[in-house]
Amino acid sequence: MKRIVEIVPARPGWYARWRLGPDATRCYPVTLWALLEGADGGGREVVGVDCVGQWPGADDDGAGDFVRYLFQTPDAGVPEDAEPSATGEPRDGVPRRMAVAPTA
Repeated sequence: MKRIVEIVPARPGWYARWRLGPDATRCYPVTLWALLEGADGGGREVVGVDCVGQWPGADDDGAGDFVRYLFQTPDAGVPEDAEPSATGEPRDGVPRRMAVAPTA
């Protein structure tokens, strides 16, 4: 089992690309980077968590296969296969909602 050692926010422009089918991919913005390590303190790796909460190696990483991370400067726009919604939707098509605390 791996544990999270450190979490840092991702800078704008980083994307995780997932293969959805033989000829289809989808990019989601990476929201944070997590440093993971094995229970014995070895086997460190950095993974990016995208805006729908998926990362390579997760038990429930959806129907897609992770392809790669890519960086595109914000002034260059978004990748052609980027998720069109601002918040992103999971690859299974079921929207995830964040709980919002009521305001006084």
